[in-house]
Amino acid sequence: MPVLDRKWWTLIAVCVATFMLLLDITVVNVALPDIQRSLHSTFSDIQWVVDAYSLTLAAFLLTAGVIGDMFGRREVFAVGLGVFSAASLVCGLSTTSLMLNLARAAQGVGGAIMFATSLALIAAAFSGKERGTAFGIYGAVLGGAVAVGPLIGGAITSGIGWRWIFFVNVPIGVLAIVVTLAKIQESKDPNQRRIDWIGFVSFSSALFMLILALIRGNDDGWGSALIVGLLVGAVLMLTVFLVAEWRQADPMLDLTLFKRPAMAGVSLSALTLSASIFALFLYLTLYIQDDLGYGPFPAGLRFLPLTVLAFIVAPFAGKLTVRIHSRYLLGSGLLLIALGCLAMSRTHAASGWTVLLPGFIIAGIGIGTVNPVLASSAISVVPPERSGMASGANSTFRQVGIATGIAGLGSIFQSQIQTKTLSALASTPQGQTLITHGGAALKSAILGGGVHQAAAGLPAGAYRDALLNAYRVGFSSSLNSIMEIGAVIALIGSIGAFVLVRQRDFVPSFAPPTGSPAPAVTEAVA
Repeated sequence: MPVLDRKWWTLIAVCVATFMLLLDITVVNVALPDIQRSLHSTFSDIQWVVDAYSLTLAAFLLTAGVIGDMFGRREVFAVGLGVFSAASLVCGLSTTSLMLNLARAAQGVGGAIMFATSLALIAAAFSGKERGTAFGIYGAVLGGAVAVGPLIGGAITSGIGWRWIFFVNVPIGVLAIVVTLAKIQESKDPNQRRIDWIGFVSFSSALFMLILALIRGNDDGWGSALIVGLLVGAVLMLTVFLVAEWRQADPMLDLTLFKRPAMAGVSLSALTLSASIFALFLYLTLYIQDDLGYGPFPAGLRFLPLTVLAFIVAPFAGKLTVRIHSRYLLGSGLLLIALGCLAMSRTHAASGWTVLLPGFIIAGIGIGTVNPVLASSAISVVPPERSGMASGANSTFRQVGIATGIAGLGSIFQSQIQTKTLSALASTPQGQTLITHGGAALKSAILGGGVHQAAAGLPAGAYRDALLNAYRVGFSSSLNSIMEIGAVIALIGSIGAFVLVRQRDFVPSFAPPTGSPAPAVTEAVA
């Protein structure tokens, strides 16, 4: 029996770990309604289940790449696996929303470390044509994880409970650590690197304060001292970050990269892709499960037209980059996503899930068009020696887009659903009675996603029907509003791609000779 070469062990370990990590991102969305009921979570709590992960992933990604360069990518990758696996165990054992969200934040740290070193490990292990093959396999694994994630998440949640979407990571993570330490060859950056502590702290602080303000704005009041203070603090910390990055010799994010319009265009595409359709996945999941009443597995099945189409289209879009300029593929793909979001903004109280199907198909094609082009363009619009930072920046913009998109869209959704549900209730005599006697408890149930529990406490008949019908009116109308906003966000990205991603800004492809150190490249799929 032939012995498997170290480089293939590297590919196996990286692909298994990354598949686990990305699967955990997609399966969580489908499990959120079950998590909300199990932990008695508020709407803000379930936003943090996703945002806590995205926030720490975005905050640590660029710094984790530098740490890998300094101390060895194999060792750091193994540490990332360990952190992610341990945090997954705590997620599964969580008894409160706070415990789960803190564990999710720890998962994001582990995920950042893994993302920041995964492609660099592959680049160091392979060269020539084999490197292209390895990256192709890695890309297929990423796409596969996104495509089957909702279905697997639904099956696990329906079959053995939401906690097992986290528990299954533990044995896989331990096995991947053993393979990493036993089979993967160490690689480092021969150049002296240092951690940009000012950039890391200021960027993380700005992002955290912005997201906290967006999530808490409705509850505390947008003019309250807390929210105003958080927004001002976010602006100040962002200013500190930009000044620090501009003045440092070895910054966390080299701002001179954005002197190339194409780099700005690619970054805008990454941000708007995530802030639109990927951020909307949370609210689409809540609509299918909480409003339409489907369980996790049936909900996962209904996402397949979108996720499978994205997976099928991606390889064709990747091949088209040699014939069609990236600006047209990125711009057209984001335009399709905008049209898909608009097509999904036609729900109403009596509609079924099929009202989303045309939008799923259009947006799925758009995602499949944008994702591979975005990945290749991120490292093609900068000099080869800056490709690692450019790709890391691209991944960071993706995570920032998801975190801010979920928080911002959620703030709009939360404010509208209460107003529109109460308005629909007021149109019926039974609803007026519920408003009169329900008061603050009714408003809390609407904002906290506890309407079905509140309805179960009412006698069967007109009052229960009035509450559930009004909630469906409020939910579908509020979903339509944020889908339209998502369409505008994607359209902005499309225009930016058409205008900014100039082909003359692209640099020739670069392949390091065998045995030379590889740049620290990172790429993440939301």
